[in-house]
Amino acid sequence: MTGPALSIASGGRDYTPHYPPNIDWHEPIDPKPLYELLDEPVRRVPGQNAIDFLDKKTTYAELSAQVDRFAKGLQDLGVKPGDRVGLFLPNCPYFVIAYFGILKAGGIVVNFNPLYVAKEIESQIKDSGTEVMITLDLQALYSKLAPMIETTPLKTIVVASMADALPLIKRLLFPWVRRKDLATPPRNKANPRFAELVANDGRYRAVPVDPVKTVAVLQYTGGTTGVPKGAMLTHANLHANAVQCRRWFHKFEFGKERVLGVLPFFHVFAMTVIQNMMLSAGAEIVMLPRFEVDAALKTIETKRPTFMAGVPTMYTAFNSAVAKQPRDISSIRNCISGGAPLPLEVKQRFEQITGCLLIEGYGLTESSPVTHCNPLGGLNKAGSIGLPLPQTRIELRDIADPTKVVPRGERGEICIKGPQVMAGYWNRAEATQQQMIDGLLRTGDIALMDEDGYFFIVDRIKDLIICSGFNVYPRVVEEAIYQHPAVEECTVIGIADSYRGQSPKAFVKLQAGKTLTAEELTDFLKDKLNPIEMPRQIEFRPALPKTLIGKLSKKELVAEEAAKA
Repeated sequence: MTGPALSIASGGRDYTPHYPPNIDWHEPIDPKPLYELLDEPVRRVPGQNAIDFLDKKTTYAELSAQVDRFAKGLQDLGVKPGDRVGLFLPNCPYFVIAYFGILKAGGIVVNFNPLYVAKEIESQIKDSGTEVMITLDLQALYSKLAPMIETTPLKTIVVASMADALPLIKRLLFPWVRRKDLATPPRNKANPRFAELVANDGRYRAVPVDPVKTVAVLQYTGGTTGVPKGAMLTHANLHANAVQCRRWFHKFEFGKERVLGVLPFFHVFAMTVIQNMMLSAGAEIVMLPRFEVDAALKTIETKRPTFMAGVPTMYTAFNSAVAKQPRDISSIRNCISGGAPLPLEVKQRFEQITGCLLIEGYGLTESSPVTHCNPLGGLNKAGSIGLPLPQTRIELRDIADPTKVVPRGERGEICIKGPQVMAGYWNRAEATQQQMIDGLLRTGDIALMDEDGYFFIVDRIKDLIICSGFNVYPRVVEEAIYQHPAVEECTVIGIADSYRGQSPKAFVKLQAGKTLTAEELTDFLKDKLNPIEMPRQIEFRPALPKTLIGKLSKKELVAEEAAKA
């Protein structure tokens, strides 16, 4: 077998001359329990702030003690090794405490999106067998969970006090200012309070962990291709990915970095890049419960974080806000974008407006998630997802025949092998088998690799538009549309065409105060797209559908067009 991946698989240095010289692709990564990531900062910087949540600060020593007490509390509650314990929480200190406490108690973390509707919550509880859930005493959260005790395997809802997570003045005012938002769970065995659970000496019973085999987290996929599946991420998977990321961001100074934690921690991107990696580096997480562009910008100005991770729609929002009103975000030295393709125009506008380097990375739930990233220093290629992380082997497989590796320079499906790749899908052996080929994880993403070893995502296999027998890649069309200065966001899908089979249709959101017609946009695109790629329809909308973490979503638009047809 020949192709571009063999050099990458053998370490990359022979074929990727721009691989960071101070990062050794070959350096081993020892499998360890995930909770050991906290050991180094607790030992070296115990008094350093680990979390700043709305001005309430928690040091590493305090965080470690709270984790241990929560682990003991769970064990006293009856949680045994292998039991699934759900987190139904927005970003808050309880998330971090419960996450590592569950792992130390021997349980498996199951992340739930707190914006899920009842049907989605019920389905995931049943699929995972979650019997214990951690949530806040907020009506918007608790009211969704309470009925689940009667209809699902859920037996216990541990209720944490939102007020107790706030600094003194805010804690005193919260029950009065937000009393309509508070839930009043009954005080019974099924609804223990978080504060009661951690009222102990923290001497939990250590549970033997085989990092390679023991599942740490069930992380459910978005369900864009059907019923959501729980990716089994082991202790070794998640520990390895945190180590890989920390080695890649080698310029971070231990105990001196501060990260903006606004991406939701229940999402795999934030869980690894913000929580796990940054805690392992002794950093301070400046945590916000949700993304609001003005609040995020104000936090950057006042808290002075040095690093930020976000999705493309966040950077689009920053572009619009900072263009209207200049803000001081000079403290941030590096930003990473992931979770979805980063449009070239969004990257360039952000860097022009802010002067901050924005690098693009790549990953997926099944790989814990990061597999590629542009270097912090050296060659940073716009439009590229960068180079494979240490110990990550990549092959580009033929789309029509995935048993074959494509020749260098040709498009192929990204297939991955590395210590961060999942153990499989929870209770879905057939789906696991379909997702793997020759021991590599199939991603469904089409890419090519250039002469420097940098990878460029072309599109997703499922999004590919077949127009008169020709392949049309929506991302190519989207990148062209983003070049128009009036465009803020766009999404391109394939729609039925009686003559060509399929044709591209573009959905466009304009920047505030800007005007543009379909005819004007078509004229603009004439020298940027060939006739097959040119959208046959252009629809302007005040807003485009997004996923619950803010990524632009195509499935709602596809469903709309199918219904019309």
